[in-house]
Amino acid sequence: MKYLEKYFEGFNSEITKYQWPDPFETIEDAKMLLQDFIKEMEAEESLFYSILNAEGDFIGSVEVHGLSGECPELGVWIIEQEQKMGYAYEALSEVLDYANKNYHRTAFFYEADIRNEGSTKLLHKLEDQFEIITQNLDEVTTESGKDLKLQGYVLKAK
Repeated sequence: MKYLEKYFEGFNSEITKYQWPDPFETIEDAKMLLQDFIKEMEAEESLFYSILNAEGDFIGSVEVHGLSGECPELGVWIIEQEQKMGYAYEALSEVLDYANKNYHRTAFFYEADIRNEGSTKLLHKLEDQFEIITQNLDEVTTESGKDLKLQGYVLKAK
């Protein structure tokens, strides 16, 4: 909650352009979602961490959802002005290692719109540590009208 305002501001229409969720309408909406994530962490169902730069500024978040399952889902986003600096890779690598060591998870689900170049590049950076198994392409329209071309991948630890 310490970074609620920055989370609310950073999770904007550009960040969510190729994602299922939309930007928050109000800061209260963001707060409710973060509270849900905190409850899931307390129940050891999810991992949810703020990503900070070297100066300690909030720049995004990384998540692992569905820890009780065999193939938890990954999520990561970085504010626009801090993208392409390696933060997403570093955060995702750390949370994957943590999920493996503490929850013994070796397979993860990662999904990204095929037009999101940054997410695709991020996936390929993980090829040394994971076998990446491409799933079927899923073309969907969200409730808000976004047309997404979601490519799923299963990452299996080597």
